[in-house]
Amino acid sequence: MAIHDVAIVGLGAMGSAALYHLAARGQRVIGLERATPGHEGGSSHGESRIIRMAYFEHPSYVPLLRRAYENWRALERETGAGLLTITGILESGIQGATVVEGARRAAIEHGLPHEMLSARQVAERFPAFAVPDHWETLFEADGGFLRPELAIETHIAAAKGLGAEVRTHTEVTSVEPTAGGVRLKTAKGDTIEAGAVIVSAGAWVGELFPDLRPHLRLTRQVLAWFDPARPALVTPDRFPVFLLESEDEIIYGFPDLAGTGVKAASHLPGRLLERAGEAAQNGDMADAQPVADMLSRYIPGAAGPVRQLKTCIYTHSPDEDFILDRHALYPQIVLASPCSGHGFKFASVIGEVLADLATEGATPHDISRFRLGRLGG
Repeated sequence: MAIHDVAIVGLGAMGSAALYHLAARGQRVIGLERATPGHEGGSSHGESRIIRMAYFEHPSYVPLLRRAYENWRALERETGAGLLTITGILESGIQGATVVEGARRAAIEHGLPHEMLSARQVAERFPAFAVPDHWETLFEADGGFLRPELAIETHIAAAKGLGAEVRTHTEVTSVEPTAGGVRLKTAKGDTIEAGAVIVSAGAWVGELFPDLRPHLRLTRQVLAWFDPARPALVTPDRFPVFLLESEDEIIYGFPDLAGTGVKAASHLPGRLLERAGEAAQNGDMADAQPVADMLSRYIPGAAGPVRQLKTCIYTHSPDEDFILDRHALYPQIVLASPCSGHGFKFASVIGEVLADLATEGATPHDISRFRLGRLGG
């Protein structure tokens, strides 16, 4: 029976970052992952994730984003890994589009540099695009993308170098509070004891904490990679990451990173899943067609045949904000899920927050928006 200061259940985006931050503080930490980190049955795979500062979801996220950028760059300096690429982000849509108006609100409230562009200016600066004249467009030069699999791998490797223990293919079946901390049991029959636990199990969190399950909604999301019609126009130096909102669709996407094609997907919730284990790599053209139609209309330089499809899971809270908090009855249990399909960019700072909560019981970062109490019960 092993004794640890902190155990972490789930080594995706948030768990791997927490593992690193705890190890950097000299904690005896163990990370447990049901499969392999960044596996294709979860929410932290797929080549790229957008990072952006003028946050359309709510301006209160911006201070966390400032720290996230700092932490990603610090991790790059420490490890030599190239994790964050700046391309700028183009957010464009119909009059009153949430992705534009929300981003503009956040930019103004926090004094973030940004530009409002006409359709003609968009076409001149980024000729792969052809947004309608009546659309509004915001461009933020600080936007870009992260490499999720590499980010997770880098956090874990750095943590192991600082003494962290990692066990993969280890499914945790129960989390039990004890007088001195927590006791974890695994499907292999092992028992692990620790002073505290961070549960960052993503779509599986409701299976470990059934009281949370009624508040969570799992959706199947399909990512598509397209052979671009004009490859020279969609390289990272000429093509920003983007968010487009039409009357009935919101899509996001990335430049062609390494000859793999332009990745794009719908940000609207996909088909409901009863449980995480239902997710499968079964995307087809019916999934990709709404995204392909948007590209054809508004980014013709990126439009072309579908090259590949992947599926992932969004785990939604009722208000689409994160859940980051200590358990109300057992404060040695820290919950870090869901992230409602927009969390990866925050992993570098959320790892810091989780380490604070597990070791100090509080964090200097403002996480009031993400407390469990808002769910009731």
